[in-house]
Amino acid sequence: MNPSADARSATPVAGPGAVPDALEPTTGAARPGRGLGAFVGVPRETFAREHWGRAPLLTRSQDLPAPTHGFGPAAVDELLSSRALRTPFLRMARDGATLPDAAFTLGGGVGAAIGDQVSEDKVLRQFAEGATIVLQALHRTWAPVARTARELAADLGHPVQVNAYVTPPQNRGFDDHYDVHDVLVVQVAGEKHWSVRPPVIEAPLRTQPWTDRREDVARAAGAGPVIDAVLRPGDCLYLPRGWLHSATALGGVSTHLTFGVHTWTVRHLLDDLLHAATTHLDDDPAARASLPLGVDVLDPMTPARHREAVRAALEAALDAVSDDDLARLLAARGRGAQRAEPLGVLDQHAAAERTHAHAWRVRDGLAARWEGDTLVTRVARVDVPPTARDAVRVVLAGDLDPARLHPDDLRRLVLAGVLLPADGGAGPAAPLP
Repeated sequence: MNPSADARSATPVAGPGAVPDALEPTTGAARPGRGLGAFVGVPRETFAREHWGRAPLLTRSQDLPAPTHGFGPAAVDELLSSRALRTPFLRMARDGATLPDAAFTLGGGVGAAIGDQVSEDKVLRQFAEGATIVLQALHRTWAPVARTARELAADLGHPVQVNAYVTPPQNRGFDDHYDVHDVLVVQVAGEKHWSVRPPVIEAPLRTQPWTDRREDVARAAGAGPVIDAVLRPGDCLYLPRGWLHSATALGGVSTHLTFGVHTWTVRHLLDDLLHAATTHLDDDPAARASLPLGVDVLDPMTPARHREAVRAALEAALDAVSDDDLARLLAARGRGAQRAEPLGVLDQHAAAERTHAHAWRVRDGLAARWEGDTLVTRVARVDVPPTARDAVRVVLAGDLDPARLHPDDLRRLVLAGVLLPADGGAGPAAPLP
């Protein structure tokens, strides 16, 4: 990554205004070619200050390391023809509208009594007629993409999903629109012309999709773009949520990956705080009290008469929520938002019976936290004997000397999916849906 890219080929755009800082700032620089460093050609601090949630950034391929996502036309054909994909792992769109599932799926045939498996023949016909192929959730179906997404999510601290868009020549897959998550667009094959315009709503939530603002979006689409550029293989475009964009394939088939960053927001904390507070209200006799006999709930003055009592009860409940309560709720969201690195079930089972024969590593993406003597991860709750807790803590911190652990404790961590063989013995070549 070339630090001088800031002035030469990384294209910043002024944002519409400041946004709150990240909920939990990350520290340290990303390794070259890993995490955020695989996508942007400016220093991490510059990206955090000038672009994250604020303004688009275009980085050309010469200012980025070689991609590690391992995705291209051959991967598209394999996924469509050999992986028995079902909806919603594939969707198709033409003229700005999503096609019905039946337009590109068939029944699974003998032994697969399902009706929505992808039909490569139907996909071919639709593609030839100008439809865009959208391969969704590639972080679940293509191993190199999944690894790249995990590294990016770990670096950003925010969940990441990945879609691929395969567009026929001279075709515009979707009209001007905005996303309710940040995106990092990586051009894989062919060329695509992108137009980017400022938001009609700043930092929209998932409950504020562009379809609720069609007229505003249509008017804004008539303005001049702030980015008007052709992306070629290896180029990357960062778009904060809310920024309008459209793209057209040029001269041939275009394939790009979209790494969608589903940012944690202050609203998540507010929702969790209110949820915890309502739980406390259940224990408050004043909040459980009946309204007076003969109350008229249709009278608009009825809520006003009780407003101060309601406010006082709510303030007391909010004050009763501890930092630990709030942390547990946000941690539960975090564990549910992503999946850990895949493992091979039979390989892992065999390795657990021969723990002495392997070196070990901590599984990626566990989101591990302690709750007393219980180790809570995305994949399991592991009861750790108090006598082993210090040793397990050291192992999770990266000191993977198996001698630190009693064989029974080591086996327990292996069967709980916390440790994987360091030789790569566990894990399928490409995770299936």
